[in-house]
Amino acid sequence: MIDSNIFNPKSPKFHIKKYLEGIRNELVGKCVMDIPAGNGVTSELLLEMGANVEAFDLFPDYFMLKEVKCNFADVMQSIPVADDHADMIICQEGIEHFSDQLKVFKEFNRVLKMNGQLLITTPSYSNIRSRISYLLFESENFRKMPPNEIDDIWMSDKSLHQEIYHGHIFLIGLQKLRILATLAGFRISEVRYTRISKASVILFPFFYPFIFLSSILRYYRCLRKHKNLNPETVKRIYSEQLKLNIHPANLLNHHTFMIFKKENELKDLDFRQESLVKPFGEIM
Repeated sequence: MIDSNIFNPKSPKFHIKKYLEGIRNELVGKCVMDIPAGNGVTSELLLEMGANVEAFDLFPDYFMLKEVKCNFADVMQSIPVADDHADMIICQEGIEHFSDQLKVFKEFNRVLKMNGQLLITTPSYSNIRSRISYLLFESENFRKMPPNEIDDIWMSDKSLHQEIYHGHIFLIGLQKLRILATLAGFRISEVRYTRISKASVILFPFFYPFIFLSSILRYYRCLRKHKNLNPETVKRIYSEQLKLNIHPANLLNHHTFMIFKKENELKDLDFRQESLVKPFGEIM
């Protein structure tokens, strides 16, 4: 096995492995894209489970699995495959490194078949520890400085590549993941739970009442705001956001693991509400 972290419950690789093992019969013969593929440990798992693995990375030199070729891909430009190509995409510890995350979601939509799955793992920016740490110093946790040009330029070996691999500059929480996915034709299929953030557990009794009360008050205030829109649509959207924000597991989860399902093609999407459109002369 390339990477022993797949046996470490503290690693997101362990939880990807656990999920894949639960659906291994569904993976046989399916096209699964591993991007960014990293050292190839997830590609190795998929290969063992009978999937047709396609690996892509901005730095394919670091890929170690000999049985699968890792191709170069800059996701923010394009993935070199045809439309409606894959049954599943695994984006493990990647989304927080992309500067244009909406564009990445749209590219994932392009290459996924209808009803295809998109698996995303990323450091949690929605648990209580991260929220408080951001309040104190705009950092993801208490031990780190905010993103900077020392700690967050991870790969800049000019002898190998001209591309720069940014660190955790573009960390993203559940709410933003939800809206970007929605705008790109996905819906949340499942939020999986990895392990408990100990600091969040300690902070939970002090901050959860404020989070809960503030969220409920905001929810009902916003429900009354859009009287010209379909009330069922408004309630569905706001309810989904509310549940993400007050679910204790989301506030305690150490690492984000979300599964999305492609339910629309990009060309079929249009979120504009006629009742909210204003002539340009009236906007100001």
